[in-house]
Amino acid sequence: MNVNPAPILELRKLEKQFQLPQERLFAPKRIVQAVKKVDLDIKIGETLALIGESGSGKTTLGRCAARIYPVSNGKILFQGRDITNSRGLHLKKFRRSVQLVFQDPYGSLNPRIPVGKSITEPMRIQFPSDPELQHQKAQEALQLVSLSPKTMDRYPHEFSGGQRQRIAIARALVLEPDLIIADEPVSSLDVSIQSQILNLFMQLKERSNLALLFITHDMAVVNFIADRVAVMYLGQIVEIADCDMLMQNPLHPYSRKLKSSVPRIGLGKRRSSTSESRFSTNESVQPTGCPFHTRCPEARSICRNVNPVLKPVDTNYNHKVACHFR
Repeated sequence: MNVNPAPILELRKLEKQFQLPQERLFAPKRIVQAVKKVDLDIKIGETLALIGESGSGKTTLGRCAARIYPVSNGKILFQGRDITNSRGLHLKKFRRSVQLVFQDPYGSLNPRIPVGKSITEPMRIQFPSDPELQHQKAQEALQLVSLSPKTMDRYPHEFSGGQRQRIAIARALVLEPDLIIADEPVSSLDVSIQSQILNLFMQLKERSNLALLFITHDMAVVNFIADRVAVMYLGQIVEIADCDMLMQNPLHPYSRKLKSSVPRIGLGKRRSSTSESRFSTNESVQPTGCPFHTRCPEARSICRNVNPVLKPVDTNYNHKVACHFR
């Protein structure tokens, strides 16, 4: 695939903190650092997969990038413009260019209204004075996801899970965005439906040169759809590389554990790599030094005290890893 090298979205030193509820009156405030100084870019027409275990900060990062969550520190650049603190018309224009597809297709659709009305909702916000255009664009979006425009008057419960996810994708496409952020869009679907949705994303990407941030925990899905892969652990990017490069030769110990967790026919029952965890990814108290050192078989004293910097591997600037020994 020919990818324009220009980035459409750039995250610079992005941070997001959440304050936890107090355990008791006058107890000190507890802060969770969900995203820690993340640098990331997505190029025009590219699929960047963001992978990691539950609690690693993937969804938070995606929602910060879409300006659903306000960031605590850092910058978000879209098409070269700083939109970190944009308001009003500038933010409205940004939202027209960036759309989301959520994990649960039924939960993201209002069960009380027909799917046609759900699909046209973004159009009613962006172009409120043109109902004819809204209806036309909704029909076109349904056709793009291989659903009949005649289904616009039906309700979400009348569709299967895969069809509901197609409707959610149609709603994301109706504004003709430049970037879609898909947050675990196939994890709630069975395997046969997963392949249909993944193929649909690839067809749409080729047809309209969409950029796609694909959030997942499934390495097999990453291998199928991604151009590049960013591996996230406890709010930090620990490795980023072209998909083929990372699948063939993952360098960070955590990336290797993720790769080893992919089921293989004929190997019998294996213990999942996540069962070795001695530190949960959603703890509020996080380790000093390298975030992975509590689970890493190669950890040494420097790992417990110094957090490694994400840096290129030798002269290969397409492959970066945050490890003291790579």
